[in-house]
Amino acid sequence: MTILTKSEAETEAAGERFARTLPDGAVVALYGDLGAGKTAFVRGMARGMGIDARVSSPTFTIVNEYLGARELYHFDMYRLGSSEELFDIGWEDYLRRGGVCAVEWSENVSDAFEGDEIVVRIEKSGDSERAITIGEGA
Repeated sequence: MTILTKSEAETEAAGERFARTLPDGAVVALYGDLGAGKTAFVRGMARGMGIDARVSSPTFTIVNEYLGARELYHFDMYRLGSSEELFDIGWEDYLRRGGVCAVEWSENVSDAFEGDEIVVRIEKSGDSERAITIGEGA
């Protein structure tokens, strides 16, 4: 499925609609260039999951935890060199906790996924236009 958005607000709204159908324990692997809208999409996911928190990119902290009606773990793998570093920070523990894991820069840790992740690719097609493609597995 591909969704076209024309603003950051529309990208957030797409994330919100998407998250309403996500089961607990889902892993969402986000792909897209710098500034593509990955964090905006996750911000919408949080809202769709009933989480009332300020969602920001965890580039320097690696993971932000958001708790509300459900749990969302927002990872940013931009600064990681391998999936081994992801396991070092407790990836398996987060998976066992049963919340939704949203992973930005998934290409840096793709071998950490088990093949059941939901892939979200966000591509810029203009200054504010985005094409969001959602599918199963890599």
